[in-house]
Amino acid sequence: MVVLESLFSLRIVDVIDILLFAILLYEIYNIVKGTAAIKIFIGIIALFIIWKIVRALQMPLLSEILGQFISVGVIALVVVFQPEIRQFLLMVGNTRIIRGHRRRILFWKYNLNTSVNLDFDKIVKACKRMADIKTGALLVIARENELTPYVETGQTVNARISDLLIETIFFRNSPLHDGAMIIVDDMIKAARCILPVSNKPDIPDSCGLRHRAAVGLTEKTDAIAIIVSEETGEISYSVEGNLFLKINPVQLKEILENLLKAV
Repeated sequence: MVVLESLFSLRIVDVIDILLFAILLYEIYNIVKGTAAIKIFIGIIALFIIWKIVRALQMPLLSEILGQFISVGVIALVVVFQPEIRQFLLMVGNTRIIRGHRRRILFWKYNLNTSVNLDFDKIVKACKRMADIKTGALLVIARENELTPYVETGQTVNARISDLLIETIFFRNSPLHDGAMIIVDDMIKAARCILPVSNKPDIPDSCGLRHRAAVGLTEKTDAIAIIVSEETGEISYSVEGNLFLKINPVQLKEILENLLKAV
């Protein structure tokens, strides 16, 4: 009878609370899935559910022990899940997500329309020619995050984009060919930049360090990374920590237009 009374006394606020919690749980799961953290995440959820059951059954000893473990464990979780927490906060603060849902969140529709001033054709042309002769390359296109910490790890260029300049930098005998090129707006800001390497287990074994560096950067930022394989000459790209293999130059141009256009 008490359970039935509780069900009938369910408020709209309670429904909203449950929905928001479910959305939060789903987004956290999407961030940690495919990583070693997923097992820890499932374990925490299971422990929390057990703690709630123990409290509902009024078992004070177990409830006290589990409650203390959970309260102290929050500090440990911040350390264990530091990369995932960083990625989640980046996702929450990314206005591109809000713009992508502007029809549902009308308040955010205004004053957020920005685009990247970029000549796609020059990048696509350079990637096509490098792919034809199997010249390895890693190009990073900045969006809202200008990637200053990563720009500072490389050699400053500060030159307008040119397909010939891109090819020259990644030429095998060039001192700048190793590492990543970072493009901000229509400028090549730096070359030979060092990027974080992803540890995602689902990246194919055929992919090298360029692919892992591309995924590693896009896991942490909103940048777009383009990879030209030195072994196969295939073009790939990474965005939001996802890797897309074997795309042709026409597809690359369409993808860049869709990802960088004003929305």
